Amino acid sequence: MSTKPVVVYGASGYTGRLICEYLREYGIPFIAAGRDKTRLQEAIDHIPGIDTVEYEIVEVAHSVESLTELFRGTSVVCNTVGPFAQYGHEVVQACIAAGTHYLDTTGEQDWLIDCDEQYGADMAAQGLLLSPGIAQMYTTGEIAAQICLETPSLDTLDIQVIWKGFPTVASTKTILVNAALAKAYYLEQNRYVEWPADAGLYNVVVPGQHEIGLALPWGGTSHPVWFKHDPRVANVKVLGGVADRALMQGVPLIVAAVLEQVKDLPPEEKLRVLTEQAAAVRDEMPPRENPRINTSLDSVHASGPLGRAHCVIYGNCNYKQTGLLQAYAANALLQTPPKQVGFASACQAFGHRELLGVLRAFGLVSEPILTVHR
Repeated sequence: MSTKPVVVYGASGYTGRLICEYLREYGIPFIAAGRDKTRLQEAIDHIPGIDTVEYEIVEVAHSVESLTELFRGTSVVCNTVGPFAQYGHEVVQACIAAGTHYLDTTGEQDWLIDCDEQYGADMAAQGLLLSPGIAQMYTTGEIAAQICLETPSLDTLDIQVIWKGFPTVASTKTILVNAALAKAYYLEQNRYVEWPADAGLYNVVVPGQHEIGLALPWGGTSHPVWFKHDPRVANVKVLGGVADRALMQGVPLIVAAVLEQVKDLPPEEKLRVLTEQAAAVRDEMPPRENPRINTSLDSVHASGPLGRAHCVIYGNCNYKQTGLLQAYAANALLQTPPKQVGFASACQAFGHRELLGVLRAFGLVSEPILTVHR
């Protein structure tokens, strides 16, 4: 049974450690949990000033029973253990059993749909929040979309997320598993429509720059799922990419080679091979982000029959944005009920202007640039 208000499950990973860093800045006691106590201790020891906050390190088995026992007595679980479609069900089921709010950092669209359809009602019945996908690559773009939607009568969102950096070990594995085992959807007239199987790289205009970037549907992303429940919105398409053009050109080739390798394998064998291939692509943590180098850009064009709005948010250190957003969400839930219970995005649960203010206060994003035509 937990004696701390927040559990960070998967705290030994790159993103999990950042969540712990920002929980320390908020002064929130936490439990750093995972399957390997030694790795957890090594990760937490690298957090500057960790001795200024109360924390525990707990090794726990990945089962509903063990996680339920750990989560009892806590208020919020921040889950970073992916791929979430593979490992997330036990964590959410444990949160339901323990009566705990659930947050995660996923970008897996199939997992969001599962959360919505399988667990949303049960969480809502207990007054609990189920909020997967609280992360820079999804939440910061959602903030820009919500700012556009402050202009009435806009029903179509064209979202673009570009960042400079490299995916973590966990993100690389998730990308490959998602590509091999899940479909990707966009929203058209409030219905999920599958992206073409051969959807490749798209040339995109990068706001504020004299260049054409490259982007992918990136598994469909979280936004079509979140906005499916928004009566203002009928259509959502999202493209995402890394600013390194050579790296982006290589992504479809890597994914195609892996898919060919696993296409005839049984499910368990597919997962084993995908894990091996992900480790071959990236088997070590990327360096700590540098705000002069690791920048992010979230651009949203919103349109309707007679209006247009365009919002751009420039930022830096996308993984730090993720860590801060998770810590802020946990802090908010410890003090007041969310704006929406059950399945909800960060903006729906906490307010997009509030989240923007937090990112601005910590120096991670600029003031949004908004252009409206009516």
